Amino acid sequence: MRSNYLSALRLFLMFAMVAIGRPTLAIDAPNPPHTVHVSPAPLPAIAADQQFRTIGEAAKIVQPGDVVIIHSGVYRETVKVDASGTAAHPIIFAAAQAANVTITGADRLKDWKHEPGPDNIYSTDWQYSFVNYSPLHAHPDDDYHKMIGRAEQVFVRGYAMHPVLRREEMSRGSFFADLDGKRLYVWGDGNEDLTKTPVEASTRDVLWHATGAYVEARGIRFRYAANTAQEGAVQLAGTGDALRDCVVERTNGNGASFTAANLTVERCTFRENGQMGFGASHIDGSHIRDCIIQNNNIKDFDRGWEAGGEKIVLTKGAVIESCRVLDNRGVGLWFDIGNEDCEVHNCLIANNEDAGIFYEISYGLHAHDNVIIGNGLADSPGAWGAQAGICLSSSPGCVIERNLLVANREGFDFREQDRTTPRIGAPQNASEVAVWVHDETIRHNVLADNRDAQTWGWFDILDQEHWPQAMQEHTPDAGRAMANQAAAYVARGTRVRPGGLTLEKLHLTFSDNLYDAPDGQGLIHWGVSWRRNKAYDAIDPVHTDLHLEDGSRVAPFAFADYRTRDFRVPPDSPALKMNCYPQGEIPGAQMGIQTH
Repeated sequence: MRSNYLSALRLFLMFAMVAIGRPTLAIDAPNPPHTVHVSPAPLPAIAADQQFRTIGEAAKIVQPGDVVIIHSGVYRETVKVDASGTAAHPIIFAAAQAANVTITGADRLKDWKHEPGPDNIYSTDWQYSFVNYSPLHAHPDDDYHKMIGRAEQVFVRGYAMHPVLRREEMSRGSFFADLDGKRLYVWGDGNEDLTKTPVEASTRDVLWHATGAYVEARGIRFRYAANTAQEGAVQLAGTGDALRDCVVERTNGNGASFTAANLTVERCTFRENGQMGFGASHIDGSHIRDCIIQNNNIKDFDRGWEAGGEKIVLTKGAVIESCRVLDNRGVGLWFDIGNEDCEVHNCLIANNEDAGIFYEISYGLHAHDNVIIGNGLADSPGAWGAQAGICLSSSPGCVIERNLLVANREGFDFREQDRTTPRIGAPQNASEVAVWVHDETIRHNVLADNRDAQTWGWFDILDQEHWPQAMQEHTPDAGRAMANQAAAYVARGTRVRPGGLTLEKLHLTFSDNLYDAPDGQGLIHWGVSWRRNKAYDAIDPVHTDLHLEDGSRVAPFAFADYRTRDFRVPPDSPALKMNCYPQGEIPGAQMGIQTH
């Protein structure tokens, strides 16, 4: 259609320019922007050469500046966009005004066979297999994920059925994908006749894959992909790509994968995805703003591996701002491995089952002006030190300021172990480098009503670096353990941190923080619970022993109403006087001064 027309036009212009003696350089200029439409049904008001039945067909002809208007419908396809726009002339795929556009990984199932027996168990042909590199057809392929790690999904009237691994394990509301026999068995919740009931099953793992630069999707709902863990149903892999006003929901693995620099993700919702809302790597300079990341990891992937709201790795300068990160089953915002100079600000981070923000073996987080409440209250195995409102885990050079850290398991944590990380830009075969807590600034925060402690230093190391030199106790047993540990480092060709560290050399600055720990809640706890530790119930001993908390104080932190997230404070609040109160608006929370 359009491509043939433009090719003929370009040839005509070339010959015309030659005929009148004009240079032909102009034929290399971009084609003028063009608008096309996509609709499952014909659009009488649109010319036939400007409309397509599928989004994928339109994606094959787009060029810089083009706009694809998508009309209401359910599009059962994988859309691949290989063409690139430019920063000035992006390629835009946008839902039409007031249109409901869904790209789904599921197909309607028909041709049901009723299985023998009194129950309404039905089967149909099933030719799909999604994890063929694993004998378990699961990722990860360990026993814990034997069922969780499968990628099949079945929906009866829009309700998800529960998978089982054997035909005889079926009960109401379940399905069994027999990959050897190539049959799918389904038993509805209500024992209904599936020949008369809408049934869908996920048959596609990727819904949107933009490899070209400056490609933007707007106003689209993505759902029901059969993607594995660590694979996004929506994939932005081109520099400058954008996702705006989209919903990514109920995918089997990650809602989205972001793997290019300078991305924009704006006003999007990532909810009820099997593993995480999204995963990201190498997204330098990207902005994620005004998004909702809610109730992800509904399949219960291992939280110590990768699960929850999101995970970002090996990224420099990414910004998450004005987002709501809520109710995720695991960590809310997880930055893991080699990140540098990332920023989180003006977000509401609430009721995530593990840490609100977990910044791990990375560098230079700036977390400021956030409301971080109700996080870390699950009993996740192995999550010690990672169940605070904000946790810095072996991550130096961070600044944490003007955050409300209220009603979490712990308010702020350090989590220190012997760790190494790769570095951004290092040669491919370069060794990982040592990384540990040092040069941190924790200032002007409110830490109040956190259950176990307002601040806790979880330093699980043997060299006692978290104690001042005068308080270190080097026993013979500890000396032998450290020697054995050092030998292990030498054997594997690494040494995690320099020797002879003390708290003085770590340069940890805690200052001007407001603490409130009523009803016997812990104030400041230093050291892991299974080694030497000390609990402090006042600021002065912390300052005397650890030389921390200059200008900090303990005082009541009063605000309007926790249940409605009304954090307005009286005009005389110490949080205002100490400059501990967040600046700017927080989505989903009332902020400011009480006027009555």
